[in-house]
Amino acid sequence: MNENISIAPNALDDKLRVLGRWMEEKKGLDIRLLDVTPLSSVFEGVVLVTAKNVRQAQTLADNLLRMLKDEKMEYLGMEGYRPGDWVLIDLNDVVVHIFLEDTRKFYNLDGFWSKAREIDPPPEAENG
Repeated sequence: MNENISIAPNALDDKLRVLGRWMEEKKGLDIRLLDVTPLSSVFEGVVLVTAKNVRQAQTLADNLLRMLKDEKMEYLGMEGYRPGDWVLIDLNDVVVHIFLEDTRKFYNLDGFWSKAREIDPPPEAENG
């Protein structure tokens, strides 16, 4: 069931938690929500999530786009959907990365953004 989501201006933590919850709903793994505001002049937040396989990566991306549309939230574009090992979705102020496990390890964005402030995951993801 879709709940109405209200994100106040500059409420990056809330937005990241909403995105994280959407990833968790479709069984995304190792969800990390990062505030990169002091580290990037291009965007404010990063979501990192691992998918078990290409089909799940595409499902995570499809669900995210559907939820963005339902909530009338903007997104600028998506890359990597067909190969599915790394799907990048640009929401202008937040970038969502959906990886297969090996691809996530290889590119190590977790390490790249190691100085970012991590946002507590949505409650559903804490037990996963």
